[in-house]
Amino acid sequence: MTAPGSVFGVGLGPGDPELISVKAARLIATASVVAYFCKAGRTSNARTIAAGLLPAGIAEIAMAYPVTTEIDVADPAYNTALAAFYDACVARLAAETAAGRDVVVLCEGDPFLYGSFMHLYTRLREVRVAVVPGIPGMAGCWTAAGTPITWGDDVLTVLPATLDEATLTRRMGDTDALVVMKLGRNLPKVRRALAAAGLVDRAIYVERGTMAGERVVRLADKDDDTAPYFAIVLVPGQGRRP
Repeated sequence: MTAPGSVFGVGLGPGDPELISVKAARLIATASVVAYFCKAGRTSNARTIAAGLLPAGIAEIAMAYPVTTEIDVADPAYNTALAAFYDACVARLAAETAAGRDVVVLCEGDPFLYGSFMHLYTRLREVRVAVVPGIPGMAGCWTAAGTPITWGDDVLTVLPATLDEATLTRRMGDTDALVVMKLGRNLPKVRRALAAAGLVDRAIYVERGTMAGERVVRLADKDDDTAPYFAIVLVPGQGRRP
C-alpha cells in the first residue's frame, strides 16, 4: 500500500529569490509536484520567484482564481465563487497525496499572513500539512525603503486597503506605525484617509519591494493614483530612541 504524501505550504518571502529560506529551497528542489495560485491567463508570481529552484520534469498545478477584482469583495457571489474554488483545489491536492506524492504549494511572503494558502490549510483535514514560514512582503518593503518601521514601544497596525474609508481613517489615527496593504484601485481612498489622519507627509509608497521594477517614493510625491497588487504604503513610527 502506498504511503500518503504531504502538502507543504512554503513561504517564498517578499520576491527576491535570494530571500527564500534554506528549508523552503530544499523542499522545492526535491518536490515531485508543485502548486501555485495565479490569475487566469497570467504567470504566477510565486512560480516566477521559485523558478530557479524547480527540478526538471516537475509536475505543476496552476490554481487559477475564478475571480479577482471582477466582483466586489462585499458581494456574496465573491465568497461563493472562491469557496467552491478552494474546495476544488483541496480535492486536487488530496488526490496527489493519496497517490503518495508530496505537494509543495508556493506562497508569496508568509503563508499565514494574508495568504490564499490559509484557505487550503483549513480545508485539508484528512491530509498531512506542514507550513514553512517566509519573510513577509511588508518586511521586504520597509527594508527596500531603508526605514525602520517601529521604535521602542511603537504600536504597528496593518490595514487592508479594502476597508471602508471611515474605518481606515479611524484606525490610522490610533496607531504609531502603519502598513496599508492591497492598494490597487483603493489608493485614492487610502490617500484621503491618510490626509484625514494627518499622516500623508510621513507616508512612503513602495511598489514591488525587493523585486525587479522596485519603486520607493514619498506618497506625497507620487503624482498618480495607480498601484499594482504588489504595492503598499508605510508610515514609520517615531517612538523612543536611545
